[in-house]
Amino acid sequence: MTPTPPAVNPPAHYEHTNRLAQEKSPYLLQHAHNPVDWYPWGEEAFEKARREKKPIFLSIGYSTCHWCHVMERESFENEEVAALMNSRFVNIKVDREERPDVDRVYMTFVQATTGGGGWPLNVWLTPTLKPFVGGTYFPPEDRYGQPSFRKVLLRISDAWEKDRAKISESGNQIMTALAHSANTPAEGAGKVDAKLIDAAYQQIARGYDARDGGFGGAPKFPRPVTLNFLFRVYNRSAPDSEAGDAALGMALFTLRKMAAGGMHDQLGGGFHRYSVDAQWRVPHFEKMLYDQAQLASAYLDAYQITGDLRYEAIARDTLDYVRRDLTDVGGGFYSAEDADSLTTAGGKEKAEGAFYVWTKEEIDKALGEYAELFDYQYGVEAAGNAPEGSDPQGEFRGKNILYERQTFA
Repeated sequence: MTPTPPAVNPPAHYEHTNRLAQEKSPYLLQHAHNPVDWYPWGEEAFEKARREKKPIFLSIGYSTCHWCHVMERESFENEEVAALMNSRFVNIKVDREERPDVDRVYMTFVQATTGGGGWPLNVWLTPTLKPFVGGTYFPPEDRYGQPSFRKVLLRISDAWEKDRAKISESGNQIMTALAHSANTPAEGAGKVDAKLIDAAYQQIARGYDARDGGFGGAPKFPRPVTLNFLFRVYNRSAPDSEAGDAALGMALFTLRKMAAGGMHDQLGGGFHRYSVDAQWRVPHFEKMLYDQAQLASAYLDAYQITGDLRYEAIARDTLDYVRRDLTDVGGGFYSAEDADSLTTAGGKEKAEGAFYVWTKEEIDKALGEYAELFDYQYGVEAAGNAPEGSDPQGEFRGKNILYERQTFA
């Protein structure tokens, strides 16, 4: 006879405990003490939605996602918002790293219907799991041109009560269309010829930012696969061809601008996830293992092509960061480093990038007579150096994000 395990009582400071407390995912456990009646993805939640004829609210994220943390603090920890969610929806939390299959289906829906995507990924489903409304982050009040999360909940709930049959049919049509799109082979699928490569190159070149490097505007992602493609366009081109030289120039300039920006950790090495501005100055501070792997490879390609030691140094500091901070003592790798970190050593409060930003006073105290030279090289300012418009929540006010304003020489 198997003994019954003792009941696990939450610590006294937890007012709420939901079903996620029984899960293994770090992300789901982060939400285990929300007042929201969260369910993990599974038949228990689906059956409840069918039995009660309620729509499902599906929220997908991962443990190191900054805006997932923000939405939790603003909405999922709010008693009134949680009560509204609990009374009108069946609420499901999914870790995209645990269930990439579920994430892929509903991310495809949100991208197809809104033109964008990201995490947190918030989608409303029929009880038969067909999506009908979706988006990413929703603020607690109307701002950023977005309605508040509470307002969205009320509108969707009211629409469901008034016209659930039409909504259900719409969800069926959407999923049928997405399935058809996914199963329809692209014209010429499987054939990669010179025409296709040239068309891809021309599309990339049209989006190239000749002033700051990279492709497109803010937010700006590193896109190492694009850089790899440009290196290969250069490699297959005739010697001194215009297209080959241009492809190499775009890739190398982008790598240099990224390395000089705040998206590159100037002290500890490695790269943050992306830049919220077009100049690579203000990063979204999480660090992903897969970014380090792909960017180290891109910088090594640049070094092998040019022999320029600057690229070798960036590849080395990226791999040193992985070895130091993303490698477990048992030999495994951590998938990511959280965007939010403690504001004070030993404290409990966290803020985005707190570990990576500095006041001028902190730098002066640490470096003494060398602070002036350091400030000159890394763009440190007494009032902080976050560009206007790149810090909507004011988290970096008075703080400095280190970037290479001047070379050491």
